[in-house]
Amino acid sequence: MREKIIAGNWKMNLSIPEGVKLVEDIEHYLAKRPLQTKVIVAPSFTHLYSINQLNCLHVKLSAQNCHESKKGAFTGEISPLILQDLGVQYVILGHSERRELFGESDALIRAKIEQCLSMKLKPIICCGESLEERRKNKHFEVVKEQLNTALYGLQEKSLKECMIAYEPVWAIGTGETASPEQAQEMHAYIRRFLGSICHYNETISILYGGSCKPSNAQAIFSQKDVDGGLIGGASLNSEDFIELIHLRELM
Repeated sequence: MREKIIAGNWKMNLSIPEGVKLVEDIEHYLAKRPLQTKVIVAPSFTHLYSINQLNCLHVKLSAQNCHESKKGAFTGEISPLILQDLGVQYVILGHSERRELFGESDALIRAKIEQCLSMKLKPIICCGESLEERRKNKHFEVVKEQLNTALYGLQEKSLKECMIAYEPVWAIGTGETASPEQAQEMHAYIRRFLGSICHYNETISILYGGSCKPSNAQAIFSQKDVDGGLIGGASLNSEDFIELIHLRELM
């Protein structure tokens, strides 16, 4: 059975006290009720120590990125070894902003995935097409290439530890809107692709990462192959984020 998941990607936002308070609010909410939904937050690297010190029982900790090496002369990067020390269990890899703004290639993302898996860190692997690629009807081709490079040849026991996040880049900050049906169409395609490379396609969670918020979450989460959300802006506010957890739990 696939896990229901709500993961918050804070990006480069919130002070450390603000981040700690946000996690405390979420943990307090989760502690009062048994839920099936797994809740993950991905703060800035600078916040990880303070949030880990909260010793949360219900909120899981993710990093937003990591280096593909365990250690070395890589100024400004962070090692998966250090992430382990900070209580991190998940790492977001291949996010559209890392691809577009920092030039991360599919091959580099694959190297990071392999390193994380070797360190028992669970990758949240992002994929998705641009507006131009969508308009040229290349969206399936682009996502397949991204995932093929990221995953093909990995042992099945490693694939079981992965999570996929579909980001319709064309629908983020462009004025375009991805419908629930479009989200389902791509999620179903991703699940079929996973089925072509492993036997666990029905157990790997696929998250939707396209500006999911309380106003549209119910329609998106009700789709058969959408297992949750990788949440951006709505993860910075405890009321919105908790509402998304509630909506995911209902579906």
